[in-house]
Amino acid sequence: MDKMKIGKGDWIVVCDGRKALILENLGDRMFPNLHMREVHEHSLQSTHAQGTDRPGKVHDLAGTRSAIEQTDWHEESERAFLRTLADRLNVAVTTGETSALTMVAPPRALGMIRADYSPVVRKALHGEVDKDLVKLPVYEIEKQLLA
Repeated sequence: MDKMKIGKGDWIVVCDGRKALILENLGDRMFPNLHMREVHEHSLQSTHAQGTDRPGKVHDLAGTRSAIEQTDWHEESERAFLRTLADRLNVAVTTGETSALTMVAPPRALGMIRADYSPVVRKALHGEVDKDLVKLPVYEIEKQLLA
């Protein structure tokens, strides 16, 4: 991967389905200096803990029965968290808190949040990096992205 070019004031959003770090570059393109701006966390319970009912059954006119797949509450919770994050990014770009974003997340989380990008977020998006770095300290994230 080529060295990322991050401008002054650009945001790097490092997230997964339960945690998001919003980092801001206080340096410049030559000497980036990422600092924590916001942390968003969401506690996730397993699907088993969130939904205790057995899956339902459907009866059709011919008298056959089929089971309905159980709702994956864990995945729904991740989607809701990422939707809230996408809303936050929309507000940030719309109000001028930042004009450029780079998303860093595992492929699954990128796939989920991508559907919730507003047109202004899409326009401000400078790139997506499919890495899981959310558990690393900021200096290590900076090292991984700028190496």
